[in-house]
Order: sequence, then structure tokens, then C-alpha cells
Amino acid sequence: MLKRITFIIALFTTCIFINVRAQILTATEIIKKADEKSRGLTSQGEMTMTIVRPAWTKSVTMKSWQKGTNYSMILITDPAKDKGQVFLKIKTDMWNWVPSIEKMIKIPPSMMMQSWMGSDFTNDDLVRESSIVIDYTHKLLGKDSLRGQMCYKIELIPLADAAVTWGKVIMWITVDSFNQWKTEYYDEDMKLVNIMNAFNIKKMGNREIPTKMEISSQDKKGNKTVLEIKSMIFDQSIDDNFFSQQNIKKLSQKVK
Repeated sequence: MLKRITFIIALFTTCIFINVRAQILTATEIIKKADEKSRGLTSQGEMTMTIVRPAWTKSVTMKSWQKGTNYSMILITDPAKDKGQVFLKIKTDMWNWVPSIEKMIKIPPSMMMQSWMGSDFTNDDLVRESSIVIDYTHKLLGKDSLRGQMCYKIELIPLADAAVTWGKVIMWITVDSFNQWKTEYYDEDMKLVNIMNAFNIKKMGNREIPTKMEISSQDKKGNKTVLEIKSMIFDQSIDDNFFSQQNIKKLSQKVK
């Protein structure tokens, strides 16, 4: 009888140990889950970006489409002077269609870290050229409680051959739902350049995600950009041909 009880206790303990081990995620696994949640297989939606500067404020509304890591398109629908502009990324190439001059402009890789439409977001941020999964190493620094959310705190260091300019990125990802809750961006000298915070978790399509992202400059006082998602659906089929230079002009003409 004693042997049987001992066996049952040992079996129960082993099951608990296996279950706990199964729940322990590596830093890379956490980053991958967060990245997959924010992307989906595909995504399409509408959003508003507000650029705040000490002397002025500007709002831009847009529609976006994304498929995996290879295809991305953004159509500007307001204000009038920017209306009809389209940004297209196919694999490692990016173009900007400017309807006022009816010209397609190729954006070189060297411009990916430049400001997007005068905001605190970069071209790379909006079309996600670089990958937080494959372009960085990942180190779990621990856990933090941040604005009501328990988060994994993860350090990302770029690989030597990665086409990124950040010297280091630190991300806070929520433990319960793998949302990217806060991100700090450091330059090559390890100086903090930008901080992005996420807010307002809401259900969009088949998942709950932050619907407001605020990025603030740390070296330009009073500069910030707020991106608010108005609608977003995930995992609906989008044909590869949708992401083409021919379709750019069609989309542009529809909002003129």
C-alpha cells in the first residue's frame, strides 16, 4: 500500500513538473508569439496617425493591408494634400506612389529608418521590413508589472549582418496575451532614442490587441506620434497580385 501511494505521488509530481516545463517559454518563443499575433497570416484595417510637434499637429488617415512578412501596402485617405499616396512593400523592395506628380518612387534600403511622412515612425516601422524574430537575438531579462499588465521584459540585440540600425531594443510583452505593450529603441551608442507605449486593448477581428500606440522622441522634447487603429481584421485571404504597382494606381484613383 505504501509503495502504491509513493508511486502515485511520484507520478503526480512528474506530471506537474512536465506541465510547468511545457509552460516555460524562451525569449525567442515569446517574441515569435507576439509578432505572429500582431501580424496574423494577413491583416487589413483603417487607422489614424496624429503627429504632435511643439508648434503644430497633423493627422493622417490611412488604410493598410499586409500579408505575411513579404507584402505590405498603405493607402493615405486624408488629408487632401496627401490623399491617394500609396506605399508598397514586396519582399525587400519598397515604393511610394505620389499622385500629384504621377510618379512611382523607389525607396532604397538606406531610407528605411527615415521618418515616415514626418512622423516619429520610420518607413521600417510601418511596412515592417526588418523582423524582430530573425534579425535579433533575444534575452529574457525578467518580468515587470506595467500599466496594469504583467509583462515579459526582453532585450533584442541585432545580428551582425542584419539590415537594422537600432543598437538595442527592449520590449515588454504581456504574459497573458502576448501583446507588445512597451518598446524602447536605442541607437548604436546605446542612447535611448524613442519609447513606444501601447494602450486600449480591444477585440479586433479574431483577437484582442492594443489599438493605440504612442511613440515619443527622447531627444526632441515635445515630439510624439499617436497611431490609433479604427478597425482591423486578420487572416482573411488576400491574393499576392493585390500587392502590385498596377494596383497602386487603382487604389489611389478610388480615393481622389
